[in-house]
Amino acid sequence: MELCVMNSAATKLNLFSSSCLQRNRSPLFCSYPLFLSCNGSVSRFGGKLSSIRPLELSCVSNRIRFFGESSCHGSSFRRFAASSAVDAGVEEDRLPADLQVTETVEPNSRVRLSVEVPPVVCEDCYKQVIKEFMKRSKVPGFRPGKVPESILVGYIGKQHVQSAVVESILKRTLPHAVSSVTGRALKDSIRIATNFAEMEKIFTSSNILRYDVVVDVAPEIRWNPEDGYKNLKVVVEIDSDIDAKQACEKEIRQRHKSLGALKIITDRGLQVGDLVVIDISATTIGQDGSDGQNIPDAESKGFHFDTEDGDKVLPGFLDSIIGIRPGEKKSFPLVFPDTWKQENLRGLHAQFTVECKELFYRDLPPLDDSLAEKLLPGCTTLKEVEEAMLQQLQEMEQNAKEQAADNAILDQLRKMVEVEIPQSLFEEQGRQFYGARLLEIQAKMKLSEEQLASLSSPKAVNEFLQTQRESITNVIKQNLAVGDIFKRENLEFSTDELVKEVENSIAEFKKHKQEYDEERVKDQVQDILEGAKVLEWLKERAEVQYTTR
Repeated sequence: MELCVMNSAATKLNLFSSSCLQRNRSPLFCSYPLFLSCNGSVSRFGGKLSSIRPLELSCVSNRIRFFGESSCHGSSFRRFAASSAVDAGVEEDRLPADLQVTETVEPNSRVRLSVEVPPVVCEDCYKQVIKEFMKRSKVPGFRPGKVPESILVGYIGKQHVQSAVVESILKRTLPHAVSSVTGRALKDSIRIATNFAEMEKIFTSSNILRYDVVVDVAPEIRWNPEDGYKNLKVVVEIDSDIDAKQACEKEIRQRHKSLGALKIITDRGLQVGDLVVIDISATTIGQDGSDGQNIPDAESKGFHFDTEDGDKVLPGFLDSIIGIRPGEKKSFPLVFPDTWKQENLRGLHAQFTVECKELFYRDLPPLDDSLAEKLLPGCTTLKEVEEAMLQQLQEMEQNAKEQAADNAILDQLRKMVEVEIPQSLFEEQGRQFYGARLLEIQAKMKLSEEQLASLSSPKAVNEFLQTQRESITNVIKQNLAVGDIFKRENLEFSTDELVKEVENSIAEFKKHKQEYDEERVKDQVQDILEGAKVLEWLKERAEVQYTTR
């Protein structure tokens, strides 16, 4: 069982709170938080930087924070752990003897510190605890500070004194024990791995107290090949749908079709350009050629099929139903391609049965300047319609290409880095994703308290972390790679950029009446700015090739 340290070394130990005298466990410990909500998140790295908006899913993790260290990326100074808690604790409290600390490197960027507290330190902590109890306890028949030690211990309870002493020892020695990982330890990752009850049970002030501490440290990033990111060769696949010219033609065609009237066809079969209402059923084809089980994912009742969208259905489907008439059925075999969007259907041999319910053709008005105003308000000619639409779609095409290029570069960076990801960093990123997903769900549909409790339960969160392990890991690797490049290449952004974007982001939270943490927002904005600078730097040096799929 691992326990999470909640308070810094500088925090005063309140020995005489009512909870201290009644509790069974020390307040120094608590279980690791099972759910972290996401107050806000960020847009993509590249292109124009947008404000952090509520309910958007974060694409970058928080900056790694270190104990006792400030980080400098160019002219950007990060403040990590407030007031260097570890160093402050060590400076403020000199121990009467040194600790014996053995450091062992463990997988996933974790370090185990085996700590031995000498008897002289244990005895000193015992005396301090007794002194505090003596000063504040009111024992009937004795003045404050004049109670004999044996009577005081008997009045308070030996078990409670024992607990307070062990707690005091841990609180005083922990900053010294972890001082060797100052500058490497990830924030909020220090945990005492030894069971508190066991320490309390075997402790005596005249013996050595032993305990183990586990710490996640900043992961070491290894590039393969070294500096390979400086000359990237990236192939970016672009959907044909985003081609501005083709998209413009399709959009004008769709708007033209919306102006026509549907008329029933009774004297012929289906032709390309018609609209047909059909019922579709399908079964698997056995190895012996016999029909097998139904395929629910391929079935549909009353499906409205525009034959001009034949490229969006299963290859061969449109050709197989050409000529079908109302009331007629056609049966034919088809094979789902290996690239089919539903993975469970890929490569499946199926026997389709299609029944034509209704058949229509469109009676369209002539496509000329008289329709310009209806196609696009404010236009008087078809040429104006085409030019206006094309300009807008070209901007969309450029944004889509930039986004695709950014994604391809980030994906390639991920494949070039080798890194052992600390568990605390994985859990933090995963919980941010899950918190953002819950916010999105709640924005779309009002969740009851019972539903929200169920979705935010430890079981639900852990299931998400397990099922999404690969995608969460990939995002972390991309983010670490980007941060490493930003530092290696001494990239920077201006303070004015940071201030402006933080203000814009906070304005968005206020607009949506959502709570926010200004420091967290600042960190996220810095992540975006750093990511944008890195992608800009990479694209200037990368060889990017676009292909259409």
